[in-house]
Amino acid sequence: MTTRWCGWREATERALYGPGGFFVTPEGPGPAGHFRTSVHASPLFAGAVARLLEQVDAVLGHPEKLALIDMGAGRGELTTGVLKQVPRALAARLVPYAVERAPRPAGLDARVCWSDRIPEGARGLLFANEWLDNVPVDVAETGEDGVPRHVEVRDDGTERPGSVVDGEDARWLERWWPIAGEPGARAEIGLPRDLAWAAAAGSLAEGLAVAVDYAHERGARPPLGTLTGFRGGREVRPVPDGSCDLTSHVALDACRRPGAVLLTQRDALRALGVSGARPPLELASRDPAGYVRALAAAGEAAELTAPGGLGAFTWLAQPVRAALPPALDVPGPGTPGPEAGTGG
Repeated sequence: MTTRWCGWREATERALYGPGGFFVTPEGPGPAGHFRTSVHASPLFAGAVARLLEQVDAVLGHPEKLALIDMGAGRGELTTGVLKQVPRALAARLVPYAVERAPRPAGLDARVCWSDRIPEGARGLLFANEWLDNVPVDVAETGEDGVPRHVEVRDDGTERPGSVVDGEDARWLERWWPIAGEPGARAEIGLPRDLAWAAAAGSLAEGLAVAVDYAHERGARPPLGTLTGFRGGREVRPVPDGSCDLTSHVALDACRRPGAVLLTQRDALRALGVSGARPPLELASRDPAGYVRALAAAGEAAELTAPGGLGAFTWLAQPVRAALPPALDVPGPGTPGPEAGTGG
């Protein structure tokens, strides 16, 4: 452990992805051992992504090779789930990529191309489920003089004010998360996430890029920021020593580009056929086992679409030289306005 001071972006990069880092230790349990995402909650989520992939395939005219790019793939759970649920004819044309900085997990389907780099020039669906929240960012805090300064941190989590925020970081704050003049206000400077998302979506030759994360929008940013830690399924104090996940909500409105839509996971999954409606009671007498299965699926769907839980996640759907698939081609409260598309 080192006691030197640095910004949160550098500290997070080292703690999550450096030697022995939280996400890259091969003998560790992986993300699923510390926090529960939609992928881990139910196979219905992978089923919805499989249906979205089918729609992207149709929009692209059923190309000879169709890519599924799973960003921040963890241990490959989403890719594995989608492969189990796509139709056989589509699976024969599918080229699945899992993009992750950790080593390839043992036993992963041999069809999956595992890499720490995004493939360039693919046609298909790039899906980033809870990836951007782990792209390291710096934290700013406004002092008593009303001036935002970078927050510096040591490995034990101790903080102190650092240099005045200037340059591109200052311009990003001014536009997307203004905290100047508000002593004690904190913000995560999301410019690295804007750039990471632009690079990910821009890697596609044609298709759809989707980012799913817990997010906030300009005008409703949390006054003290959202940086936190997770370990063993519990929220903990964020300490950049490699012992816990370090995560913060994403300013997805700053990431979006022209043509993109923002919608809640509840709306997106419902449009893709995930419903929490209870099965009809008459099924219980006609097919008791089927009723129990349908009831369990309804419970899982309800968790995935719960307004105060997983259903409140935000989907950013960015078409790339293609039309939006029908399920996501709907206007909503987060649909980009005239100022969208300038990111950082």
